[in-house]
Amino acid sequence: MKMINSLLLVIVALTSFQGCAPVVVGSAAAGGAALHSRRTVGTFVDDQGIELKARMALSDDKELSRQTHINAISYNGIVLMVGQAPTDELRQRAQDRVTGVEKVRHVHNEIVIAAPSSLTARSNDTLLTGKVKTSLFGIKGIEGFDATRTKVVTEDGIVYLMGMLYRNEADAVAERARQVGGVEKVVKLFEYLD
Repeated sequence: MKMINSLLLVIVALTSFQGCAPVVVGSAAAGGAALHSRRTVGTFVDDQGIELKARMALSDDKELSRQTHINAISYNGIVLMVGQAPTDELRQRAQDRVTGVEKVRHVHNEIVIAAPSSLTARSNDTLLTGKVKTSLFGIKGIEGFDATRTKVVTEDGIVYLMGMLYRNEADAVAERARQVGGVEKVVKLFEYLD
């Protein structure tokens, strides 16, 4: 109890400085999410930095920011790019900008040539991601399996699965995701531990 009180005191003290609250809250959230990950805390933080720098790199290009809808998600330095771009040139330009981000090991460019998706489509994808994540908690019988070790990303009904898993875990996750209503396709982008 004494340690919790000390921690709270430190957090309150740090947040009293203007502009520090987002850093403290973000750091606490990162620590909690990293708790069950097979990534080190440093790698987890690096992934967050990669995502932030990728967003900045894409938004710094006025043509990309006006004409596309692109998300860049990092897991262990491997970046998944999803969304829409009206031309292959813009699709490739987006990939080039993200590939240039420090600590990016590899980029999976899944951006499709199309007009940016609607807010309704994005909302449906968010809902589908939640359904898939929830369904993963139903996986039983695999020793050491933790559903929170799988990163789930949905774009236009396609579910992308990332994480550092053993093959039997990855197969169970993909099969469970395929069973969720509304999933059009499942793409496995795992790093295998065996």
